[in-house]
Amino acid sequence: MFREMRRQDRKTDNEKAAAILAAGEYGILSTVGDNGYAYGVPLSYAYSKGSIYFHSATVGHKLDNIKHNDKVSFCVVGATEVIPEDFGTKYESVIVFGKASEIYDEEKQEALMTIIKKYSSDFIENGKKYVAGSVSKAKVIKIEIEHMTGKAKND
Repeated sequence: MFREMRRQDRKTDNEKAAAILAAGEYGILSTVGDNGYAYGVPLSYAYSKGSIYFHSATVGHKLDNIKHNDKVSFCVVGATEVIPEDFGTKYESVIVFGKASEIYDEEKQEALMTIIKKYSSDFIENGKKYVAGSVSKAKVIKIEIEHMTGKAKND
């Protein structure tokens, strides 16, 4: 169902790919709209319990696309270093394929707190208040991972 990565010599194991996802600062969510065009949008996220979570306004392009087609791709680029004298780059990245859906209630609150812990770990108490006040003003989307490929070049 999913294509094999061409450069098998650069493929990471799933543990390393999960570590790159967990450490990533942002990712690019790719969706397909009802017009057939791809749409990629950068966003902050959290990786937890084998899924990816992100929050969103209650309306917008990415939500419309997910309603149209719940199959998505998510890409994270980790550490990179340009090596000019070799005309190359050291890098690590992960591409995920999965299905996106809105989550609710306790799972939604837990996901929002996971995002708070990732990006604002010094402000947990304020984060709890923020989540309590914004839970009805935001949507939280979960990507259930169906296929994940990590890739790295470190030399």
